[in-house]
Amino acid sequence: MVNQDLVDVFKALSHPIRIDILDELTKQPLSTGEISEKYDVSRYAIMKHLGVLVDANLVLIRRKGRVRLNYLNVIPLQELYNRWVSKYEAANARGLFQLKNLVEGREEEKMEQTTERKVDSFQIEQEIVIQAKKETVFTALTKDINSWWKFRLGEASSTLIFEPHLTGRFYEDWGNGEGALWGTVTYMKENEEIRLNGLLGMSGAVNSFYSYKLTEEDNKTVLQLSHHAVGIIEPQWEETHRHGWNELLTVHLKNFLEKR
Repeated sequence: MVNQDLVDVFKALSHPIRIDILDELTKQPLSTGEISEKYDVSRYAIMKHLGVLVDANLVLIRRKGRVRLNYLNVIPLQELYNRWVSKYEAANARGLFQLKNLVEGREEEKMEQTTERKVDSFQIEQEIVIQAKKETVFTALTKDINSWWKFRLGEASSTLIFEPHLTGRFYEDWGNGEGALWGTVTYMKENEEIRLNGLLGMSGAVNSFYSYKLTEEDNKTVLQLSHHAVGIIEPQWEETHRHGWNELLTVHLKNFLEKR
């Protein structure tokens, strides 16, 4: 993280209303009007707070028709965490935390089995700046994906393959004709945008769409990720995918491109 970017993040987190807005956006994206209704301050004040959050890249604006929706972008917080916290974590503490999550997850599964499942949806918006030209980033997202995409549905030794053309597959090859399909390309514009339809580890009656948009500024590439899923969605899937995208983009992809 560039130091000025870090200053912007700390500035954004220095006001309780801005922290509270981020907490609200962890639940769902909100319009500016919906955010304004939650606070006993003027709409103008809320817009100024949102401007600070946008400048720090903690909030992303996406428009749906005439409505401006504000999305949480956790990547700057993840980068801050990577810089100062993750390197000092004790391995055994991580293990205990993972065990706690596993046990609690099993208890939640038992409770969920007794409840009726309904159609739901989620949308994840993230944005990251990478010190590389967009042609290099595009190549990493396609031809080089096996080098940095660390998640696997099969064995760790399986191979990930991305076919960079319309109707091309993003799939995991386990050998002997076995494997898993991560997505199918529905839109491809070289060095600018890729859209895919794929479950990304989910299963059942779910439609999932995700895309990458690339723009270049001063030999740096801004990568915009959008992931939308709708269907019979398990309660933990949104949070799992939000954290998964954070790790893939801020740790694995960024390190692959900037430290090689």
